Amino acid sequence: MKQEDEEGSFCPLIKDECIGKKCAWATKIIGKHPQKDQQIEKWDCAIRWIPLLQIETSKEVRQGAAATESFRNEVVSLSQPRVLRRISDAS
Repeated sequence: MKQEDEEGSFCPLIKDECIGKKCAWATKIIGKHPQKDQQIEKWDCAIRWIPLLQIETSKEVRQGAAATESFRNEVVSLSQPRVLRRISDAS
């Protein structure tokens, strides 16, 4: 889709000028930009959204992994006294 600051936009899918919102690949994204920390509400080509969405996906995966590690550490710290008690009882 044509950007406001572009003269023209060649579409590799139809091998011609972008047809804008008439295209089946036109997608509206509403949310927060993962790098600029500003709100987005914009129509653009789904192909152009891929890099931005990959950045957002990576960010969410990192946050999920950090939460899982934190949860694991909490479970280990809570279960450690019980394990040590069982080891001393077995001795």
